[in-house]
Amino acid sequence: MLSILIPVYNYNVVPLVEEIHFQATALHIPFEILVYDDGSFSVLNKKNQQINRLTGCQFIEAKRNRGSAALRQHLAVQAQYDWLLFLDADVMPKHANYLQTYVNIISEEQDAIYGGFAYQAKTPEHDYSLRWRYGKAKEEVDAAIRNQKPYKIVISGNFLTKKHVFITVNSKMKGHKYGYDNYFGALLKEYSHNVKHINNEVYHLGLGKNPDYLRKVEHSVDTLLELHKNNKITESDNDLLNTFKIFKKIKIHYLLGYLFKQKKPRLITNLLSPNPSVRGLQFYKLGYMCYKDAN
Repeated sequence: MLSILIPVYNYNVVPLVEEIHFQATALHIPFEILVYDDGSFSVLNKKNQQINRLTGCQFIEAKRNRGSAALRQHLAVQAQYDWLLFLDADVMPKHANYLQTYVNIISEEQDAIYGGFAYQAKTPEHDYSLRWRYGKAKEEVDAAIRNQKPYKIVISGNFLTKKHVFITVNSKMKGHKYGYDNYFGALLKEYSHNVKHINNEVYHLGLGKNPDYLRKVEHSVDTLLELHKNNKITESDNDLLNTFKIFKKIKIHYLLGYLFKQKKPRLITNLLSPNPSVRGLQFYKLGYMCYKDAN
């Protein structure tokens, strides 16, 4: 009935697998849990080998790094059931009935079901504040709001999908790119797949330090801009891309790119501080995109 697929890279995923295995076993449904390390050769994999002791679970170590899209495609092809639940390694279900909620809502009418992300209420150490603040503001969104634009907040770290739908859509994504969630959402929209959002969140635990997250932000913007320039995204609900397209159409993206270059040092100082501004990060993304396009 259900294949639970967890890509991992240099992370102890045992607590997550044990929780998911406990919930799946209690449901008395056919299931498997496949965990695939993407060539990290991490010392943590010694702990992750414990997963193989659990019924219906496999932990596999790749000999080379495939990249996120290719690894997910491999897991989907290997899966034996028609419904796939993808989870990031650094998450934990918010509720004890997490898996039951997904199983109850499985329907042929839906092609993909997104449960959503949540963040701990307690403010983390200031070195991790940027990812936490952005997640609380932009990703921790009620399903009623997400369903208004179902292709907008598409987070690959917690979603259920039909196997054939995922394999077809994900096959369009090539290379080792960070920030492919936007592309996946755009492709779901392009092919008119039926997407539903529900309140079945996982806590995002692996926040990453502020400088590391800011680099990832730049990489995701690079990816989005490249996809746009190569006409890979024909339809999108992504606010950043749509705003950029408007600015470029009226030819003021050059000005914004120039302002970004001038203000970048001050922006970075704020974003790496204990109290970073989410609005500042939004401006950083848009300014960075305009600057990269104009230079």
